[in-house]
Amino acid sequence: MADILSSLGLGFLVALQPFNLLMAFLGAGMGLVVGAMPGIGSLAGVALLLPLTFKLDPNAGIIMLAALYYANMYGGSFSAILLNIPGDAPAVMTAIDGHKLTKKGKAGKALLTAITASFIGGTIGICILTFLGLGLASVGLHFGPAEMTMIILLALTSIGWILGDNPVKGLVTTGLGLLLATIGVDLSTGAPRYAMGIPEIMSGVNFIPLVIGIFGFSQVLLLMRELRIKPSDTPAPKAEKITIKESLLSKQELGEVIPTAAKSGLFGTFIGVLPGAGATMASFIAYLIEKKTNRRRGAEMGQGTLVGVAAPEAGNNAAAVGAFAPLLSLGIPGSGTTAVLMGGLMMWGLRPGPLLFTESPEFTWGLIASMYVGNVMCVIVAILIIPFIIRILYVPKKIIIPVISMICIVGAYSVGNNMFDVGLMLAAGILGYYLTLYSYPIAPLLLAFVLAPILEKSMNAAFEISGGDPSIFIYSPIAASFLAVTVLICLVPLFKKLFALRKNTSQE
Repeated sequence: MADILSSLGLGFLVALQPFNLLMAFLGAGMGLVVGAMPGIGSLAGVALLLPLTFKLDPNAGIIMLAALYYANMYGGSFSAILLNIPGDAPAVMTAIDGHKLTKKGKAGKALLTAITASFIGGTIGICILTFLGLGLASVGLHFGPAEMTMIILLALTSIGWILGDNPVKGLVTTGLGLLLATIGVDLSTGAPRYAMGIPEIMSGVNFIPLVIGIFGFSQVLLLMRELRIKPSDTPAPKAEKITIKESLLSKQELGEVIPTAAKSGLFGTFIGVLPGAGATMASFIAYLIEKKTNRRRGAEMGQGTLVGVAAPEAGNNAAAVGAFAPLLSLGIPGSGTTAVLMGGLMMWGLRPGPLLFTESPEFTWGLIASMYVGNVMCVIVAILIIPFIIRILYVPKKIIIPVISMICIVGAYSVGNNMFDVGLMLAAGILGYYLTLYSYPIAPLLLAFVLAPILEKSMNAAFEISGGDPSIFIYSPIAASFLAVTVLICLVPLFKKLFALRKNTSQE
């Protein structure tokens, strides 16, 4: 413990140098902007910024990139809450309750909840990385392809029951997401499937145009429908100044948000350590656990509640930090973004792994200490801009419709600089419009779409290891445990029906 604290003190001497502080501030500011802009995301943001840091000191460069990475998790919630357009994949879960709170006139509280939970989750992740990083990374190595397959299978089984009021509709959209995820090249054989000869989708349906369309452009169509059914000649609501004071959470609200954020931060950090899991899975798992374990607010999640915002935000921020544990301790990137960061480390002549802490302690502990500083910077900047970004809500619908449309088109086009992605976004918007119109939950579709490739890759790897023997999923205690829980979830509805039938029979 004493050695860790002294090493952390050395790290703060590095992180608090004026130039490194400036780099952390720039990274945090750019991360918030990148996160709030649909179509970019942390992976693209870090990849675009990486070449600019090669002439910087390695300490300053990695501090800037790391700040951009976890600040992106803060920014992704802004557009999700205000416009129902998630800035990136982890913010999909935040949009479920966040945008409903906006419709209830609680946008300020929703934003402050997201910022507070992000700070708590990030802080928990950094503390765990500081004191348990090497040990936690070793635990993550026990989760191989078989274990990851069962975790994702459990998540996919739970999606339809957890999200939405009607489990059948949830399972339908989950299946639709799985079908969309199979379009492209088969990961095991390399053969194209379901691409219908369209070159642009030979590598699969692009996630960014899909999420922008199904969440963002569908809102445009719904607003247009609302104006057509109930045209309003009344003036738009006056853009009253909403202060930070009015957005503050009450003691009761803090009493609900803080425990949720702390719990989700712990789970999120662990999910972040697992190779290939990432912040999106952490966001969903945190939401699922909170909905199942929160006795007071669990039933309200999905209808617009603060804990529904706190859980995924704390989970994805903690996962973003947790991904640094295997990267620094073992040289194993846990996500696409950390893989880019690993490339940067190697370009600077640093070799991630157990020896990094002893060979380059100034660099390693400087990075960890900068996370504490950058996390505080993210909170300060994010809170200060609440009164400004919330004015979006007071723009008249006749103006906001073309503005959101333009954001959707630019966001979709910026992914590959081609009009096919724009067409894909429009088609996804029409799909999202009809799903929403007939009360089919959208989140299960997107989550299944994100998790399906990871499931397929893990399952293929598991069968290659076992030579095609499915017993690999039973002989592993961890995989077998997740498989048992999955089977139980599938059997619960059957047991409920049998119990109800026996009860009715006995009463007769």
